[in-house]
Amino acid sequence: MSVWTIIPVKPLNRAKSRLAQVLSPDERQQLAEIMLRHVLDVVRSVPQVLGTLVISRDGRALAIAREYGARTVQESGAPQLNGALLRATQVVMRWKSSAVLILPADLPLIAAQDVACIIEMGQNERSVVIATDQHQDGTNALFVRPPGLIGYAYGPGSFQRHLELARAAGVDAQIYESERLLLDIDVPEDLHTYNELANLYQPK
Repeated sequence: MSVWTIIPVKPLNRAKSRLAQVLSPDERQQLAEIMLRHVLDVVRSVPQVLGTLVISRDGRALAIAREYGARTVQESGAPQLNGALLRATQVVMRWKSSAVLILPADLPLIAAQDVACIIEMGQNERSVVIATDQHQDGTNALFVRPPGLIGYAYGPGSFQRHLELARAAGVDAQIYESERLLLDIDVPEDLHTYNELANLYQPK
């Protein structure tokens, strides 16, 4: 199975606006870059991942991605996420990808074990594996085999919508549960949770 990860990245200098009350613009940009580098480093270390494609309209984010050996696609204007992911999926399908794993760029605790386990769960020829967030609302990982089996429905409530899309495609989606993947950083409370968990999960 040839698995490509797809990582959409918002402009780093506009990232995490909901943290404005606790972090300066420079601090928010730095945080976004640190998390992006972490996700790229993790997926690069997983043998089952054939390659990574980063899509963004931010040249800085794309340059960082290339430092980690990722392929890149520069979006123009203000692309809608689901449409951008569809276009990225069509690109990796041309590269003979047999499965895609969509990951956001703000998973500070994701580990290689998580990526490997999700891929292992998706061994069936028609598979959907989903990891949600701490509110069971969003989608923090989405594995689809084959690419294009379901459409993308990111945005509020995407977890349930992706489950419904899988059912509509005749697939019982599997749910990957990991405390590491529950956390994405959007609001000040997430930073507090991250600080509590970082020492537990990150290497010393």
